[in-house]
Amino acid sequence: MRMTMLAAALGSMIALPLHAQQANMQSADANLPAQPLPADGIRTAATVVVTGEQPGPGLWLVRNGSHDLWILGTLNPLPAGMQWQSKQVEQVIANAQEVIKMRGVSLKADVGFFKSLMLLPSLLGARKNPDGKSLQQVVSPQSYARWKALKARYIGSDGGVEKWRPLFAAQELYQEAMKKSGLDNSKSVWPVVNEAIETHHPNVTVVKEEIVIKDPKPLLKEWSKTTLDDIACFDNTMTRIETDLDAMRARANAWATGDMAALQSLPPAYQWEACSSAITEAGIGKRLGFGDANQKVRAKWMDAADAALNKNAVTFATLDMKDLLGANGFLAKLKAKGYTVLAPDE
Repeated sequence: MRMTMLAAALGSMIALPLHAQQANMQSADANLPAQPLPADGIRTAATVVVTGEQPGPGLWLVRNGSHDLWILGTLNPLPAGMQWQSKQVEQVIANAQEVIKMRGVSLKADVGFFKSLMLLPSLLGARKNPDGKSLQQVVSPQSYARWKALKARYIGSDGGVEKWRPLFAAQELYQEAMKKSGLDNSKSVWPVVNEAIETHHPNVTVVKEEIVIKDPKPLLKEWSKTTLDDIACFDNTMTRIETDLDAMRARANAWATGDMAALQSLPPAYQWEACSSAITEAGIGKRLGFGDANQKVRAKWMDAADAALNKNAVTFATLDMKDLLGANGFLAKLKAKGYTVLAPDE
């Protein structure tokens, strides 16, 4: 395993687990004088992002007698310079009778498939505020002052984004902040998983819920006149960028290096509830049944897991960490059904 550090002074810490690195860094920082904020008021986080080949986290095991369901928890964003190579995942898929893919909710329209309702306006060119208003005209002066500082640092002089709805401006800012922090939202485990599937040919079950839009034109017209409740999304995203980039790097490192103790002790990844609800709770989202679709796809995944645990000796699945863990996560639901659930470090 190779880890490239951005600061030579940290080189001696490479062999330590991530949580030990953090403890040592905090101890060292305590003896240093406080550093002034930069001119733009945004403190730049110092956590180093790993690169090169990394093993990723261990797998959760759900067991029903002699039937095993192995689950990989995925995370986003991940280190941009990482190449994920998991021998454990490849070995499990080599012995698996089935792989369960969680595709989630997608929209099907004449213009193609969309992973999220939030992508539809973007791809239809409907990201702009109604009535030609600028971002400065629809958010508070305090929020706009924060936006200007963050935009200058992460986006630059692009003026087009100033006409976008707060929801889409927030998304653009978040993406650019990730890039400049050594993180990548497009990193995926699926190239490795798909290669193993093509090699070993297990059955593949795709769990999805499709919302079909027969004619997107009326939807686009309605959208252009719809005001969204997306100020909370805008403010929350800026707060995360201002305060959570260091934790994002640490979380990405923990996933990449398989440091389960750090991964589970760090605060949860940023949730987009305020952003997604701005659309799903709007008239368009409710009419399309998007909120109900999320519940349907979760029920479908549980049905697929139940079936696999009753018929297969070995099954492999992936789930986002936010869906996997917590009181309402899939692991808790599987345990409540009487299955044995073992963490990667058990």
